[in-house]
Amino acid sequence: MMQTTDIRAEFEPRLIIEQGVAARVATIAEPVIEGFGLRLVRVKISGLSGCTVQIMAERPDGTMTIEDCETLSRALSPVLDVADPVDRAYRLEISSPGLDRPLVRRSDFERHVGHTIKIEMEIAVGGRRRFRGSLVGTEGDSARLRRDQVAPGEDSEVLLPIGDMVEAKVTLTEAVISESLKRGKSQVGETGDDEQTSGRKPKHARAPWHDTRRSRADNSGAKQFRPDGNGRAAQHEGD
Repeated sequence: MMQTTDIRAEFEPRLIIEQGVAARVATIAEPVIEGFGLRLVRVKISGLSGCTVQIMAERPDGTMTIEDCETLSRALSPVLDVADPVDRAYRLEISSPGLDRPLVRRSDFERHVGHTIKIEMEIAVGGRRRFRGSLVGTEGDSARLRRDQVAPGEDSEVLLPIGDMVEAKVTLTEAVISESLKRGKSQVGETGDDEQTSGRKPKHARAPWHDTRRSRADNSGAKQFRPDGNGRAAQHEGD
């Protein structure tokens, strides 16, 4: 079971933050999330098929288990009920960042150097708001990107202030998938032969996509929707 802590584990502020209702939800949720030694990644509110409040979180090392999602859902539900930041009925969705994860902290960009990322800017840089390319590195609170497509006379690299980004996310490529598989095998190996042969899930293995939802208009409490057919089919993060 996930244990609460009074110390903010490896606290680092997010440089890309939400606006409007999502920002209100983030302000309420973040202290609760940090109380469990986790970090808030993103809050997103969507209106497709009803209102969904998606809260994405992770451990400081980038992992997130199904048990973490369930515990966080139980803790956040009553807090959001009292604060009531959303003016209509909604479903609460707690999940891990996924492979094509959003990048919101400076350390996120540092860990994903060499990966292909997509960036949308709030303030245009060189007349552009959308960029795609290989992440070269960070310089202060800015990210240096080597662009995929460059017009004649333009520099191939561009320095983008992270705080001026609306969104930055990893592009799902074969390299990203391969790296995740290698990391998963490494985690399995660290558990020892007994645990591998027992068929039990490694304690620190990366969790699959997890969807925990409840409706503010439904007093029956939390409900779990699994991608195996119990509830709606799971949607991949970032779609």
